[in-house]
Amino acid sequence: MNLNSSSTHSNEDSPTAKIHTRPWAATLILTGGILLLALGMALSISFGAADIQLGVVWQAVFNFNPDLTPHQIIWEIRLPRILGGAMVGACFAVAGAIMQGMTRNPLADSGLLGLNAGAGFALAICFAFFPGLPYMYIIMYSFLGAGLGVLLVYGFGAASRSGLTPLRLVLAGAAVSAMLSALSEGIALYFRIGQDLAFWTAGGVAGTKWSQLEVMFPWVLAALIVGMIISRSITLLSLGEEIAVGLGQRTGLIKLVGLIVVLILAGTAVSVVGAVGFVGLIIPHLTRKLVGVDYRWIIPCSAVMGSLLLVFSDLAARMINPPYETPIGALVALIGVPFFLYLARKERRTL
Repeated sequence: MNLNSSSTHSNEDSPTAKIHTRPWAATLILTGGILLLALGMALSISFGAADIQLGVVWQAVFNFNPDLTPHQIIWEIRLPRILGGAMVGACFAVAGAIMQGMTRNPLADSGLLGLNAGAGFALAICFAFFPGLPYMYIIMYSFLGAGLGVLLVYGFGAASRSGLTPLRLVLAGAAVSAMLSALSEGIALYFRIGQDLAFWTAGGVAGTKWSQLEVMFPWVLAALIVGMIISRSITLLSLGEEIAVGLGQRTGLIKLVGLIVVLILAGTAVSVVGAVGFVGLIIPHLTRKLVGVDYRWIIPCSAVMGSLLLVFSDLAARMINPPYETPIGALVALIGVPFFLYLARKERRTL
């Protein structure tokens, strides 16, 4: 009897006992989210400068006729745009979730920690010095720029004697983002490419092409698969590095792989949609609240919810002031800034 009670007590005190999950909630989010995403994509495809009935959308997707103008509009303009928005939303959300899990920093986000600004700086260099560069190389430069942003943020943040804290990391991210954004604007003015960069500065999925999706999809798919493979290790890291090491995790390797995944996701997303922040901040927090702290559920649920946020934000951006489009980045920031302030206030005792 005592052995059983002591065994039960030890199980309750084990580190893995801290992992609270709600598989039923995650299953509901995945199922309902995918259905809602399909509905949102259909509505987004049908709405535009020329409204198209949902029945025509269905026919264009499953029985394409190149001789019909509405079918051409759907296939050549709207469908790649919506698929790109869904993919980008998943990228930002999963990148934010992995960053928050690895660093145990509730304020971690690709926009707040300099990744987006770094990728944007790399894009400015591409447009200025290598005009007409194939999209594949633009993505590669975005990866390098995002990596530069991360290195600068962690370098400045760790320069203090007291080391890195969530607040210091965010402050370093804000400073580095401002510096890289200023450099990007300087390059744009000097080389007269401001109009080319304006789209990426504001953020939007207009003009997304099938050729871009064909290049980015393998990168995104590979990064998401690797993210799922290391999801259990990220869960243990989120409980504490000492706990992860005690359970046999190679934390250095996991952090390196996780960082590469984040760079791929953030760099790819910025190369398509531009500097859209706060998606990776909002979605992971909301997902953890709903499904628990197991990243085997957080990552796929974040991907679905991030796609939902970007698809419906794009739809709202076209409905606010037609026929003009409101930048997606501005709409997401309307939600993200108050949410960031709420988190900063909530975490003030530990920052």
